[in-house]
Amino acid sequence: MRRSRTLAATGVVALATSALAATAAIAAPTAVPAASGHGPAKSYVVLAEKGTDAKALARQLTRAGATVESVNSAIGMVTVRSTVTGFAAKARSLKGVEAAADNSVVGRAPKDVPQQMAVEKPRNGAVGAASGQGKGAAAGKKTKMDPFDGLLWGMDQIDAPEAHRITMGSKKVRVGVMDTGVDGSHPDIAPNFDRRLSRNFTNDADDPLFDGTCDYAGCVDPADVDDDGHGTHVAGTIGAAMNGLGVSGVAPKVDLVNVRAGQDSGYFLLGPTVDALTYSGDVGLDVVNMSFYVDPWAYNCPGGAPEDTAEEAANQDAIIEAMNRALAYAHDRGVTLVAALGNGHDDLANPRTDTSSPDYGFDGPHPRTIDGQACVDLPVEGPDVVGVSATGPSERKAYYSNWTTDLTSGEIEVSAPGGDFYDGTPRDPANLILSAAPLHVLQANGDVDANGDITPAGEGFVKKDCRTEDGEEVCGYYQYLQGTSMASPHAAGVAALVVAAHGGKTGPGEFGLAPDVTAKILMDTARDKACPNGDGGVYSYAAPIPASYNATCVGTADFNGFYGDGIVNALNAVS
Repeated sequence: MRRSRTLAATGVVALATSALAATAAIAAPTAVPAASGHGPAKSYVVLAEKGTDAKALARQLTRAGATVESVNSAIGMVTVRSTVTGFAAKARSLKGVEAAADNSVVGRAPKDVPQQMAVEKPRNGAVGAASGQGKGAAAGKKTKMDPFDGLLWGMDQIDAPEAHRITMGSKKVRVGVMDTGVDGSHPDIAPNFDRRLSRNFTNDADDPLFDGTCDYAGCVDPADVDDDGHGTHVAGTIGAAMNGLGVSGVAPKVDLVNVRAGQDSGYFLLGPTVDALTYSGDVGLDVVNMSFYVDPWAYNCPGGAPEDTAEEAANQDAIIEAMNRALAYAHDRGVTLVAALGNGHDDLANPRTDTSSPDYGFDGPHPRTIDGQACVDLPVEGPDVVGVSATGPSERKAYYSNWTTDLTSGEIEVSAPGGDFYDGTPRDPANLILSAAPLHVLQANGDVDANGDITPAGEGFVKKDCRTEDGEEVCGYYQYLQGTSMASPHAAGVAALVVAAHGGKTGPGEFGLAPDVTAKILMDTARDKACPNGDGGVYSYAAPIPASYNATCVGTADFNGFYGDGIVNALNAVS
């Protein structure tokens, strides 16, 4: 496990753009020993041409000097390990191979978002009612069932409390959390956590730069572990139980399934991400939330960007093809796919020159000219994905959130609360999103001490709530974060409520709602939100946010590039 912590410096520090019935394990043959033309073993993903048998391709790759790790017959993907130098290029020359690449990073869950996003270090003293421990809602907030629900301005923004009078969701509705894992022992997560269906598709040993040493036998964390904290926060927003402790989620009676594809470090490799998507389709999940962003490529370009090498271009081609196949597979099997729009404060139709990619696996980043019509931010710009931008407490587009000036591109569908540290005076962590956090992660970060008490470093950004059960004290921990990562689960939670309210029997013992219908209801019932300046124009953020964050809003209240079809509305969606 590798736990990193990024501290804010003077000036804006932009977030790094990121992101088994069908997956059969293959007995591993003996790997080719290191020799001339060989090096350290590396993991590769090889895609079969459509119509080519993936298991036959696996045998062919074994003969080419690879150790087969898994075969995903659903989309024709074989994951292998090889010591052969340049194995991806060799694999592409084989008959029946469509694409091959290093088992590359395809996404990243942001870490310490409030610090990475802050113009100055946000841990700046007292923050009033948002600080420390508490047993009830902040003054002036209406009281709800769970103690900290009065701090969840995002739930009020989407009318979740009103929707709960109609439905709180259903255990028949399964929501996949495709993230860094879910802490299934958290007292606000455990009542809704589905241990039977939860899976971890990652391996701690895949790259020591990501995860360090192994924590469990086989280097695979149990499916109820989150050593990053990002996935647990997302899960809490979607479906924290309404149980008189801490917070409640958008759909507090939903079934939460951990389909972990993110490493402890927050990176998402191509192989685990594809396997998690196809598994989601195979086991009948209704909604899957994807709060991660592309990495090492801020944008994947077919044939590469003009400045990319041939191998870099081939890598992007493989990522695009594999992700498109996996997203389509999940969608075709009933999964509503919801994803974060990204935190690069970028116009996805006209992206800035990319100077951050590749940030892993190649010789380092170089300037890349991005064609906004051809290059894609994955997974959010993949097929059949509902893209979600972020709003602050005042409903302005959060300063970090991506947007678009092309209303025909399908890049944005809706918006949802994601938090904005600078949206309001005084600047306050309460402007962010509060949700569940694993205790051991907070302790590793220095926010909570060994006794379970919040430290000065965690004051204002971490909350604790306790109750007595069977004579023992049970405590839940919660943290404030911001990002489109926090907006997406608000929308995914509303999608889960849509399925609960409008779904029906889809087969023997099966309940659900077609993903296209779910997405349509989600969009049609979103509350219209006009551009800040009427029908368009540049929106300027106040100091200390630099002018480079200013954004141009195009469109009308009915649909525009900041909010899409509007801010998701749980009450409208279930009524």
